[in-house]
Amino acid sequence: MPQLEASPAIDFHTETYKDAYSRINAIVIEGEQEAHDNYVQLAELLPNEKDRLISLSKMESRHKKGFEACGRNLEVTPDMEFAREFFAQLHKNFQDALPEGRIVTCLLIQSLIIECFAIAAYNIYIPVADPFARKITEGVVKDEYSHLNFGEVWLKEHFEESRTEVEQANRQNLPIVWKMLNQVKDDAHILGMEKEALVEDFMIQYGEALSNIGFTTRDIMRMSAYGLVAA
Repeated sequence: MPQLEASPAIDFHTETYKDAYSRINAIVIEGEQEAHDNYVQLAELLPNEKDRLISLSKMESRHKKGFEACGRNLEVTPDMEFAREFFAQLHKNFQDALPEGRIVTCLLIQSLIIECFAIAAYNIYIPVADPFARKITEGVVKDEYSHLNFGEVWLKEHFEESRTEVEQANRQNLPIVWKMLNQVKDDAHILGMEKEALVEDFMIQYGEALSNIGFTTRDIMRMSAYGLVAA
């Protein structure tokens, strides 16, 4: 891929790079922690899927440790306060849905939105990452597809009864993704990741997930448009 040639031009040890990395690294660490916690809580709502969900949560913990090692490798301290604020709105929406037993909303937030967001970010990051982080991230992204698959399979099996809630949860949460992308576009640019590429990859992953669940192309175009104006 031609993008790979861009990597050597990046100096991973400048203060500018490290400053931006402190926030991006924190976001992936916090994202994996959120995912771990979300899957543990989903296991209580879906007792028949408990073993699978606990297995996914343990995988997310391993990812978190890997990304913490990436920060240490560059001698960067992740800005975890920034990252917690970054995920605050999605976190709140998940926690609001949980006690009400809105499994569909919880799955859309975690297994579709957060996983597609992660996959897109990792796909765009890998070609421009430092060698240590590249190896870690390549391993992580393979796992994330299996996490995305869990949500797709469950929602496909319950498509007819969950369709309306998926559309409502999409309307509520997708605009948050565009705000999140805008929040980190400058830091991502310093790391060699362009916002347009992140948006495009996310839209591809998310659209494919919605298609696998059972939505038509027309449905997906309509659902994907929510909040895109702000992107």
